[in-house]
Parts: sequence; structure tokens; C-alpha cells
Amino acid sequence: MKKGAATRSLETIACLGWGSLIWDPRHLPIRNGWFQDGPLLSVEFTRLSNNGRLTLVLDEHGTTVRCLWALMRCIDLAAAKEALRAREGCSAGDIGFWQQGERAPARIGDLPGWARSRGIGTVIWTALPHRFDFQGESKPRPTMEDAVSYLKHLVKENGSTADLAQTYIRMAPKQIDTEYRRAFEKELGWTPYQ
Repeated sequence: MKKGAATRSLETIACLGWGSLIWDPRHLPIRNGWFQDGPLLSVEFTRLSNNGRLTLVLDEHGTTVRCLWALMRCIDLAAAKEALRAREGCSAGDIGFWQQGERAPARIGDLPGWARSRGIGTVIWTALPHRFDFQGESKPRPTMEDAVSYLKHLVKENGSTADLAQTYIRMAPKQIDTEYRRAFEKELGWTPYQ
């Protein structure tokens, strides 16, 4: 490898995505949009967000899918992490990152080889945990039955939260084909928009 190529690789930062970052990046400083050939990782709709949506998060018991990725305009890791943190409205501890030479992170086992094959030196992603608080019951992770029951409850209430939840699930990239998503399609008819 030429010296210049090695230097460029260390400065190249990619961001992984599987949920709303794809269709709503807002001010996240990415270049050229999202590519569909990201590394394999395990995700599921197992986080009940503050606005009532069931969102996709890394989940050790989730479905293994190929995520999406984008190159960041930032060449500084701290700036890239801060940009993603600001977009997600989360704490700095909820932003995961990996750099060439480190071990593969949990739930993204093929990351080192994937990044090396694309000349990427650093990768960042959202690392929010799963959680589920509904009708006075708090669980760290909802079962598929919990998730379907929750969404049916929202539909029955017929409010704006149901619309937000449906839009999030249906807007998720089609390649993020998880077990829960298939249940939502079967039980609610919420097929992908794309």
C-alpha cells in the first residue's frame, strides 16, 4: 500500500446506520449518501423511544442483517462522534466507535475485515441499549409478543404516536429485515415503504 493511501485510510471515518439516520440524517455531516453494503450486525426493534416509537438498536438477540454506511465529512474522530451524538440527542457514552488495529466490537464481528477492504480507518455508530416501559411494566428488552401488543395498542388508540411508530417501522430500509419486522407486517400490514 502506498504511504498516501495508508494515511488516507486512517483519516477516513464511516458511520453505520440501520434506522432513521438513513432517511432523516438532518445535519449529520455525511458525504454522498448511504451505501447498502455495510458490515453484518445484529439489530431489532427493541427500544421504546421517548416519543413512543419502537426503534432499531443493536441487540445481541436480534436478527443479523447487513447495515448501511456513509462516509463522514469529518476527519477527526471526536468531531464525528459529537456530530452523531448531536443528531441522535443522546449521551457521548451512547456512541460506539472502532479504529483499525482494535478487536472487533460485540455484535459487529466482521467490522475489521469490512473496514479494511474499503480503506476505512474508523467507524462510528449509535449504541443505544434496548428498553421497554409500557403500562407500568419495565423490561430491559421486549419480546416479539410485547412489541406487537404495544403497537396494536397504539393503533387502537389511533393517535399521532401510532403514526410516528408506523412511519419509523415502514421507513426502515428494506434490507433491515428482522424477525420483529416480519411480525409487524403480518399482524399490522406495515410493509416497507421502499
